[in-house]
Amino acid sequence: MTVISATEARANFQELISRAEYKGERIVIERHGKAAVAIISLDDLKLLEAMEDAIDSQTLRRAISENHSFTTLDAISAKRGNE
Repeated sequence: MTVISATEARANFQELISRAEYKGERIVIERHGKAAVAIISLDDLKLLEAMEDAIDSQTLRRAISENHSFTTLDAISAKRGNE
């Protein structure tokens, strides 16, 4: 992982995009000496989002299993259709 200042990032933005896109490099940009943002490849972003979705699904499954009165939207719709 590369860490650079916002000033350097501004001056070399096109190069940083290429490094992330083609080399898979992860670049952290600091502002006032503190990490502020990162430039990552689209593949890294997709992987991160897939991991977040998996964690959210696991959390939902756990919540459903721990709450015996949990009702799904399908169950509510079916019940309303029968009324």
